Amino acid sequence: MDKETIRDFFNIFASSWDNEPIAEKEILDSILDNGGIKENIDVLDVACGTGVLFPYYLERKVKSITAVDLSPEMVKIAKNKFPQADVICGDAENVSFSKQFDSVMIYNAFPHFPEPEKAIENLSKSLKSGGKFTIAHGMSKKELDAVHQKSAGAVSNILPECEELAEMLKPYFNVGIMISNDKMYQVTGTKK
Repeated sequence: MDKETIRDFFNIFASSWDNEPIAEKEILDSILDNGGIKENIDVLDVACGTGVLFPYYLERKVKSITAVDLSPEMVKIAKNKFPQADVICGDAENVSFSKQFDSVMIYNAFPHFPEPEKAIENLSKSLKSGGKFTIAHGMSKKELDAVHQKSAGAVSNILPECEELAEMLKPYFNVGIMISNDKMYQVTGTKK
């Protein structure tokens, strides 16, 4: 799985991405609550796509939204839809920011990172001490893996079990939330 193939895949689907269903509001609320998304915080949304979570951040009155995505087409759409967000085109494995964030959210994107450990290490640097780092999906691991095998196998890894992901996070975070059920998947840690 190479980054150019991933970028091209998401560039192709960017114009229709907003037609894809998103998780029920109850599931998204749980993910955001567990990820510490609340009023007056600075959020970094990694692999933001077209900004699917931005309305939920705004509803919660966050102080700022910064976002990054590998696909220039996804970034273009997100910027047009949400001019109040700072959206950049970049790679989670080596992007850097001039400030740190209270929360880093990776939603519906983690299997698309070619080197997930490298992305986690790099992104941990952009989080304030005590900040929340969340990797979540609005569907079960089983459903997600099936979808990726069917339509996105060339640009996806299998989603690790929660315990395996928690081990990847442990050098940087105290993992406090691990959920894997028939409706959602989430692992959240607090920066040490």
